[in-house]
Parts: sequence; structure tokens; C-alpha cells
Amino acid sequence: MILPFPIAKPESEAGSEIGRKLFSGPVDFLKGVVGMDGLPNGDRAEVCFAGRSNVGKSSLINAITNRKGLARASNTPGRTQEINFFELGEERYLVDLPGYGYANAPVAIVEKWQRLLKNYLSGRQNLRRAFVLVDSRHGIKPVDEEIMQLMNKSALTFQVVLTKADKIKDHERDQVLDQVRNRLAKHPAAFPELILTSSEKGEGLATLRAVIAGLV
Repeated sequence: MILPFPIAKPESEAGSEIGRKLFSGPVDFLKGVVGMDGLPNGDRAEVCFAGRSNVGKSSLINAITNRKGLARASNTPGRTQEINFFELGEERYLVDLPGYGYANAPVAIVEKWQRLLKNYLSGRQNLRRAFVLVDSRHGIKPVDEEIMQLMNKSALTFQVVLTKADKIKDHERDQVLDQVRNRLAKHPAAFPELILTSSEKGEGLATLRAVIAGLV
């Protein structure tokens, strides 16, 4: 039986090697942006990482780039309050978006950076794909659906990356995968493969690197 939204695997050893080489090269912080007028020129292919606060976004970025301190990880939800741009080689930007949902910050600040997030997702022409991170212990939440609806309206392809796969038992994982697949069926902008990852154990990182390397 072929399931909808199967777990992605690298298409080939060559694809995995291209991803490995890309992420073993230069990855440098470029700038943090707090307004649309601060965005860098859209002269590179760009991928972004979005997710609820504390979903493990910074940890995943650090893991795929093999750089512990590249993205700032925190146990405090909502610490990232700007769009952080990283140069990935000479042809790509990797973008860390502010977490959405609950955030430990004043309401006015939360509203400001959530507005920035939505403006970015709906208006960045060189954005090739958004990776929406979902905690594999909890599945898709209503606040995730809001962002996915925005991507549907913007015709922006997004791909779900399940994080913290090492924190859940196999039978529980299957239940979450069923929930995720059922929810994604309603979203026309959803890319039809899932990526299952663990920043701590390394699961799925080669696949994610290969996918990003293939988006030019």
C-alpha cells in the first residue's frame, strides 16, 4: 500500500553527496531582519524554516549545518524575534523564521513579528520552499494550519519536517503520521513527502540536506 505523504528518502547516493558537500561548505550568518525593507536582495534561491515556538527549529538548523552555535537555540519559546538570514554557499540563503504561536514576550512585540512573518511568506519571490516544522510528539496544531493556509493562498510550496523523532515510540509515531497526513490532504500547497528528523540522533538530516541542495 502506498501511503499519501510518504517519508522522503534521498533519491540516490549522488543526491546525498551533493547535499553533504553543500552543507560542509561555507554557512555564514548574514543579517537579522525586523522589517520587510531590511530583506537582502532576492538574487539567490532561498529556503525557510517555520514552526511553532520551541519546535526545535534552531536545533535542526544547527544539526544540518554541523555548526552548534549557528542558530540560537533556547528553552524559552519565542526567543527568535526576527528573520535570520544565512548564506549557504554562494547560491542560496537559508532563513530562520520567528516561531509562531505561544511566545514569552509582550503582546505588541509578538504581533509585530507575526505580521513580519506573514508578509515575508506572501511576498518573497525567490523563496523556493518553506519547511514547516512539526513536533512528532504532537502533530499538526491549529496554529500550524493557519500558516499552511497562508502558504496555500500565496501558492508557496511547503514541506512538513517532523522534529524530535527520537522522543516518540514507534506506535505513537504511526498515530501522529496518520494525523499529519489527514491534515495535509486539505492543503494544496503541501509537498507530497514528509521528512522525519532527529537533531540529536541525526535521523533524516541527509535527506533534508539533499532536498535543499536540489532546490535551485
